Amino acid sequence: MLNIPNAKFYADDILQKEQSISIHNGKISSIEKSVSNLTDEYVLPGLIDLQIYGAGGKLFSAEPTVESLKIIEDNLLKKGTTGFLACMATNAPEVFKACITAAKEYRSSARNLLGLHLEGPFLNPKRLGAHVPAFVRKATLDEIKSLLDFGDGVIKMMTIAPEINDDEVIQYLLDHDVVVSLGHSNATFAEATEAYNQGIQTTTHLFNAMTPIHHREPGIPTAFFNHDQAMASIIVDGKHVDFEVVKWAHKLAGDRLFLITDAVTPCTTGPYQHIEKDDKFVMPDGTLSGSSLTMLQAIKNCVNYCGINLADAIKMASQYPAKLIGLENFTGKIEAGCQADLLILDENLNLKNVIFKGALQ
Repeated sequence: MLNIPNAKFYADDILQKEQSISIHNGKISSIEKSVSNLTDEYVLPGLIDLQIYGAGGKLFSAEPTVESLKIIEDNLLKKGTTGFLACMATNAPEVFKACITAAKEYRSSARNLLGLHLEGPFLNPKRLGAHVPAFVRKATLDEIKSLLDFGDGVIKMMTIAPEINDDEVIQYLLDHDVVVSLGHSNATFAEATEAYNQGIQTTTHLFNAMTPIHHREPGIPTAFFNHDQAMASIIVDGKHVDFEVVKWAHKLAGDRLFLITDAVTPCTTGPYQHIEKDDKFVMPDGTLSGSSLTMLQAIKNCVNYCGINLADAIKMASQYPAKLIGLENFTGKIEAGCQADLLILDENLNLKNVIFKGALQ
């Protein structure tokens, strides 16, 4: 039994005060009123990143091994990310196979790895960003069936361009419990709206690698904002999206907008060679390729630069992504019965301790 007394903690829409959290067998067993002296600490749910390429000096697609996954897991856990999808960019089939094989081998001992997010290769060549054109193609239904069969459940999310892929491909993914994200797409407003209506649940790194908003061509972002169910991830590093645009997007989208890092690590081999420059990563030709964010820093940026209150920013990094991947009753919030994945922060939102499955890390 572990007890966290007298801290301010995040729950529902506010930061509650003078509460004590009791943990038993890795789960939150009770939350009770406390009358002792209140500390200056915050207790938050563990953070969930649905798009990250690497951490701890390991880029997963460059070193697709069980050891890489372990290093990435350990590094992220120390930074407060208690759940994540390891992301793979458009790449050669043998790299995809190696990444999927490593994830399948590791899942029985995985701690905070929740599965894989395949960002490609079924993207629109007109909106590739840093993705390698040579590997981009339209999906076939047989290829998707084979990919999911080989994945054996570790593929949890896939980014595709719906306008170049057949409806039967998208429907097959949805029918097999893969979260489908519209991204790296040249879809029109009408095409994106149709994709959301078909069942595509979310949007990959809003505003990046997609049709923009124009007063005569409203594009993908407008289709997202106008939809009442579609979600979208956003990279709040001030490099991928201006903070003022993040502020505006949050006002329009509310609980349909969530945080990702899209973080990479320095890499000098393979098709994705990431160079760190000015708190972001670029390819050798200068193309923006990824962030240097942590999820906690993204929360701080939301609060400090985007006019988003702390409770909402925390939800964007925990509850909302948990809901998207079907784990809302298991993690991402502080409620009795949920897994005890918690962060303890000081009054300046600096990380002091991580509690994972009820144990101090």
